[in-house]
Amino acid sequence: MKLIIITGLSGAGKSIALHSLEDMGAYCIDNLPVGLLSIFAKKHPKELGITQEWVVLGIDARTMQATLLQKFEQTKIPSQVIYLEADDAVLIKRFSETRRKHPLTTPDVSLAKAIQHERELLEPIAKNSDIRINTSQMHVHQLRDIIRLHLGLGKTQGLSLLFQSFGFKHGIPNDANFVFDVRCLPNPHWNTELRHLTGYDKPVINFLQGDSKVQQMREHLISFLKTWIPQFEAENRSYLTIAIGCTGGQHRSVYLAEQLAQHFNQDNCAVLVQHRELSI
Repeated sequence: MKLIIITGLSGAGKSIALHSLEDMGAYCIDNLPVGLLSIFAKKHPKELGITQEWVVLGIDARTMQATLLQKFEQTKIPSQVIYLEADDAVLIKRFSETRRKHPLTTPDVSLAKAIQHERELLEPIAKNSDIRINTSQMHVHQLRDIIRLHLGLGKTQGLSLLFQSFGFKHGIPNDANFVFDVRCLPNPHWNTELRHLTGYDKPVINFLQGDSKVQQMREHLISFLKTWIPQFEAENRSYLTIAIGCTGGQHRSVYLAEQLAQHFNQDNCAVLVQHRELSI
């Protein structure tokens, strides 16, 4: 049995993560009291009627004190803790749109203060988690794919790679292992015929493929990653996130993320591509 604990900030996507893993075939239990964690883990799966390889527990992080987590770790039960978080502004928007009440709000405590207080309470858990994911700019399917990648539920047992395009004007991804800036390359945005297109479209692809600097950047990135990916594999890493950024995240970064993904998909790696600004 492989045990996964999903916890994090209210509104950061815990329920979505649980449902996604359940759809992938995992056995999921939501809102398990943290005091029962060690008891549950010591039971043989058959005693609990569980036949699935993966067991996922959703735990309310506000009850999951660091001391209890450390006590659980001392039982030496193989497990991973996934901590989900999001930016304050995003959490406020999510609660406003769904009209849900944050569990720490009171007549005297505003939503913003409740989010800040919860973040402070959970920081020890966040620091000690195995996987920390910021969901601020993810939709449901992206969160599902990211979790699948982190847990090694891809097509191979080797290293999993996420190639993510993004726009610098919207901020750098928080969870990237490598960030490459390609804003020095020719920008299709300044061609009025290409401006409304993306790095997926053939005219943009032709424009970028025909430029020697773009192709040189592609080869240098491939060479760099081929050199250093094996070093991460040697350290038993299961996933890497490689972020490619241009100004708006629409043309150059999309094209190069796709190019890198196509190249490394030929190797023994599980490859995922995500275009943050295109919501693809």
